[in-house]
Amino acid sequence: MNWDDLRLLLDVSRHPRLADVAARTGLDATTISRRLRRLETDLGLELFERTPKGHLLTPAGQAVADKAEGLEHSAAEIASLSESEGPLATGRVRLGVTEGLGSLLLAPAMARFAVQAPHVGLDIIAVSGFVSVPKREADMSIMLTRPKAGRLKVRKLSDYVLHLYAHPDYLARTRPVTAVADLAEHDLIGYVDDLIYSSQLRYHEDIAPGLTPRFCSPSIVAQWQMAREGAGIAVLPHFIAGNDPQLVSVLPEAVSLQRSFWLAVHEDVHATSRVRAVGDFLDELFADSAARLTGAT
Repeated sequence: MNWDDLRLLLDVSRHPRLADVAARTGLDATTISRRLRRLETDLGLELFERTPKGHLLTPAGQAVADKAEGLEHSAAEIASLSESEGPLATGRVRLGVTEGLGSLLLAPAMARFAVQAPHVGLDIIAVSGFVSVPKREADMSIMLTRPKAGRLKVRKLSDYVLHLYAHPDYLARTRPVTAVADLAEHDLIGYVDDLIYSSQLRYHEDIAPGLTPRFCSPSIVAQWQMAREGAGIAVLPHFIAGNDPQLVSVLPEAVSLQRSFWLAVHEDVHATSRVRAVGDFLDELFADSAARLTGAT
């Protein structure tokens, strides 16, 4: 039995489409399929059901995957023995993060991180959505809700606030906004409803029933740019728009939303020196950015 084939089985169990596994591993789909069949032959078991939705585990395949995941966990524990005790943080960490936070807060701080942890590489996966720590798509992930399942170590990083923002030119050419009810008369900017990846992003429902954005994007950066160019009124985090000279706050007393950032770290790597280095950096960065995140003066 080939351990690499068992690891490949785990990849396919987490990402049933071979094209997705090929993109993650660098192997072509034909090679992946051949190795899976070889593993089935070696074990004398049918591990997958080939369907239009991808390779789905059979009951026997699920049993093998559960055991293989235990082996993966043990291998990670062995690898972390020296790292958790070693004096020097080295290696590479993959950090999943929301797009706005990754682009506007973390990316500008990379020079500071380079000085603090000179031997640690950091992949910031800043996308409109979340990468999964339990599925091993990342070592760590900053999330909008506290995960309740998975082999994770979770802690709260910070609260942050959001307000309504618009360009002065937009406000000058439209009806005055003096109350929340006036928003129904305006062009609002927000997320594409069926692409919202967290309930915490359904801002307009919290502001007033029935508010529907006219201009939508799954990208918070795109929404920010729409507002900066005068397309309408957007709900934006203070750390993105609070100090933007092209935007003004709309109804700041009446509309103030609070959300939180949570850090989830896979149990297999949370004690390693490289992950601890990233965690310490994040704690310092969020503490130093508290006023920017919460809008406190």
